[in-house]
Amino acid sequence: MSSKVVLITGTSSGMGLAAAVGAAQAGWHTVATLRDTGRADALRKAAAAVGVELDIRQLDVTDEASVAAAIDGVIADHGRLDAVVNNAGAGHFGTLENDTVDDVRRVMEANFFGVLNVSKAALPHLRASGGRLITVTSIGGVIGQPFSEAYCAAKFAVEGYMESLAPVAAKLGVSVSVVEPGPIASEFFNNIGIDMEAEITAAGPYAEAQANLVNGAVAQMVNSAQTPAEAAQSVLRVLTAHRPAFRIQTSDWARDFTRTKLADVDGSAVLGLTGGWIA
Repeated sequence: MSSKVVLITGTSSGMGLAAAVGAAQAGWHTVATLRDTGRADALRKAAAAVGVELDIRQLDVTDEASVAAAIDGVIADHGRLDAVVNNAGAGHFGTLENDTVDDVRRVMEANFFGVLNVSKAALPHLRASGGRLITVTSIGGVIGQPFSEAYCAAKFAVEGYMESLAPVAAKLGVSVSVVEPGPIASEFFNNIGIDMEAEITAAGPYAEAQANLVNGAVAQMVNSAQTPAEAAQSVLRVLTAHRPAFRIQTSDWARDFTRTKLADVDGSAVLGLTGGWIA
């Protein structure tokens, strides 16, 4: 196992940080990447606390040149790449009338095209090693959620792309999986960088629905959140499973939630659920 190399994106905090440290503990040579290496202190501290070493490198998933340089550097230094975990992404909270189209483009760039940039650059090396392509999506990639249209659209796109790619990649020896977290007790909501009270005040005709969502369903999700380390265990299982499934939820809560959609042929169960959140 010590010779196997995994590259993980978005490791400055949360699930990505926990997955990087956990993979190193499991014996993988772990290349932990992040857009700004100046934010790697928490990552280094977490690795040192359990006595593992990480190969920390800069990688901006939205910059094709940065992606190519990182992948080429890994191959030059380690000679192989056995797994990639697409974890980097960006949250967004808003609705169609109040968002700009550029807002939506930025969300798609980070959460969808960023995944494609990394996956495309890595695939030749994963084919060579018979490796694994793992992408962290979200329960929001299965069930669309109010005021998360852009974010869910990006995650839906990732799920559709990877579901379509999976049999093609498998034909050439590469396993493709998506990992769907539910709520995680991390910096995710803080990293969106919004003042929720101000957002509600500025929401105009959508203010009541947005307040109902934040004070109801969102508050309940936060209360049921996993720790990043708990969620990251699902990534580690996909890395080591003999034949990993395509779709893996990180908790019983996430499995119950996504089951609503996966068994909902006409869409009425999902819309009844999410409509109730803002009623």
